[in-house]
Amino acid sequence: MATLRDKSITMAHGGGGRAMRELIDKLIVPAFDNPKLAALEDQACVGLAGLAEHGDRLAFTTDSYVVAPLFFAGGDIGKLAICGTVNDLAMAGAVPLYLSCGLIIEEGFATSDLERVLASMSITAQAAGVQVVTGDTKVVNRGAADKLFINTAGIGVVPRGVNISATRARPGDVVIVNGSLGDHGVAILVARNELELHSSIASDCQPLHGLVQAMLAACPDIHCLRDATRGGLATVLNEFAVSSQVGIRLQERALPIKPEVRGATEMLGLDVLYMANEGKLVAVVPRSHAAAVLAAMRAHSAGADAAIVGEVLAEPAGHVVLNTAFGGERVVDMLVGEQLPRIC
Repeated sequence: MATLRDKSITMAHGGGGRAMRELIDKLIVPAFDNPKLAALEDQACVGLAGLAEHGDRLAFTTDSYVVAPLFFAGGDIGKLAICGTVNDLAMAGAVPLYLSCGLIIEEGFATSDLERVLASMSITAQAAGVQVVTGDTKVVNRGAADKLFINTAGIGVVPRGVNISATRARPGDVVIVNGSLGDHGVAILVARNELELHSSIASDCQPLHGLVQAMLAACPDIHCLRDATRGGLATVLNEFAVSSQVGIRLQERALPIKPEVRGATEMLGLDVLYMANEGKLVAVVPRSHAAAVLAAMRAHSAGADAAIVGEVLAEPAGHVVLNTAFGGERVVDMLVGEQLPRIC
């Protein structure tokens, strides 16, 4: 990748002139390197016939990323932006295809750090099989942003016959997660160095669409699917319970939680059920297909530690209950406030 002569971003890099063109030509276009982006039109045009080969509905999503710090164990804001948007598409069962990238850069941001973020985005997009085909760059005055914010939008295609929705949970269904909970939240907490914590925990940031395709091959009738990002597992299950008007019962002993994560959250008085994840999904599937889905997940690298953690009941409608390891039970409500700010 070519480098800029400037060691930091200036207002001129967002001014629409020579400096901005140099930023685009030397850093951004080479990072993503595809014909649709290289054309540098105000939009990317994609053929409808090619989209229709994948299914009969378009999935479209957008998200913004403001994580602090920008770099952390297991990832960075660039990897997070690609994975987050890919995963939002995947939760509809969609095949992710094309992404946009909007950069809001604070004046004075180190060019080397921008190169590092773009390289991470490029590697992650290639690994996920998606293309960044259009975008935008803005530079704001010092103090108007915190180094770098990224917005990504994405489109994908939902295969015919796939109908995944938060409204489809039914009594008798089982709840499955694809692995350990709370890793990302703890990784960000440690990276901030505010509490002098030391841990080997890395973010679980990863694309999940390949895992979802394996799950759909085992059970085309997955009822609900969502990635457990902000608000964690508890928030996702409350959304399912309310949307489907069912009850959901979790088993604490079945929850996959790493000892380091459990220790950090207990020490700080945090509840791992609400901790953020960036590579974990929650699936509600018919009990008749649960074993097949679980086997398919465990055969995939993103689901090796998948586990059945609960079941769907008729009552109490709209509520989630946890059977504790000590034989009691407690209501798992929606998160009030924010456990950790700016985790994505």
